[in-house]
Amino acid sequence: MTAGSRGDVAPFTGLGQRLQQAGHRVALAAHDRFAGLVRDSGLEHRSLPGDPVELVRARTAAPSPDAAREVFAAFLDELGDGVLAATEAGTDLVLTAFGPAPLSRFAAERSGIPSAAVYLAPGVPTREFPPPGLPSDGPDDNLAAGRAVLARTGALYAGVLRRLGASEAAANPPEDWPVFHGFSPAVVPRPADWPAAVRVTGYWWPADPPVWQPPEPLVDFLAAGPPPVFVGFGSMLPDHDRLHDIVAATVRRAGVRAVVQAGWAGLGPAGDDILLVGDLPHGWLFPRTAAVVHHAGAGTTAAGLRAGVPAIPVPVLVDQPFWADRLHHVGVAPRPVPMHELTAETLTDAVRSCLDRTAYRERAAELARQIGAEDGAAAVLSFIERLEG
Repeated sequence: MTAGSRGDVAPFTGLGQRLQQAGHRVALAAHDRFAGLVRDSGLEHRSLPGDPVELVRARTAAPSPDAAREVFAAFLDELGDGVLAATEAGTDLVLTAFGPAPLSRFAAERSGIPSAAVYLAPGVPTREFPPPGLPSDGPDDNLAAGRAVLARTGALYAGVLRRLGASEAAANPPEDWPVFHGFSPAVVPRPADWPAAVRVTGYWWPADPPVWQPPEPLVDFLAAGPPPVFVGFGSMLPDHDRLHDIVAATVRRAGVRAVVQAGWAGLGPAGDDILLVGDLPHGWLFPRTAAVVHHAGAGTTAAGLRAGVPAIPVPVLVDQPFWADRLHHVGVAPRPVPMHELTAETLTDAVRSCLDRTAYRERAAELARQIGAEDGAAAVLSFIERLEG
């Protein structure tokens, strides 16, 4: 069960494939926008209502903060019915991403079946770091902030859970609830104060597309010169006109070639050394690049680490500043450049710093080898087999 952008769905296609190969039947509940992605992975798609693109646009266009909250509340209300319907369509175990977790856990309890969390970013309070998206003010404050985030998350879902007949406690996970984090301990070591039921497994990689051939213009562009820099901001919707100018100027000033992914922002900078592309497998493209400039979403961050290429993180919101800081901390990226600080000058400096210091690429290659030796799906599979007993 997952809700959100493509990056909130793709890793579960690979996890689902692995579970299915072990003999389990797997359905992935996600928005209809991603039905093809799910089915192309050989998994059953169960529909969740709502369109994340339209949600972001509606919240952005809302005339006031109260109006934006009303848009999101309506989305969650509709999502609650969808999560129940997806669960009741024939399910023995619910694995849920962080976003819909309170709804998924309640739906599983109502159906009398077990559930567990499969999180792509840290979702359990700890003294060792603050929850993604918040600054660190010391161990005690980190823990308090993590608990506050869980409380706020529960409050967001309180109305829809109450309407569905849940108790007030339904929004809060019990301490012994199994939680699996699908990232590498080489990137985020497991905090010592997490409960025993909380694990860090290693990454879950998106399923490979069944048949995919790179478009001929991309093949020709890659062959025509040195490895390009990738630029893409995924599901973010920043000012695309401003970004056009910044990216085009950076390519000229830094003296690089670039493959630019349009994404939800509809990027389209022009230039002889720029190739525009749509959605394509990062697992294919990233190893062929010199570096990746991205918004530091969990999925794109993982794909860059797997490819063994350095990064220039440009975080925007939610967990992106956390992943951007981790990339810098583990030595594969210069200091992040938050989107609100992005200019042609700051991006050019970051690109040149990333490319001119060989330590970034060497560290990225080393970390890719560590990550490649991990088996993130194994822990989830073992859990399921223990349930079958």
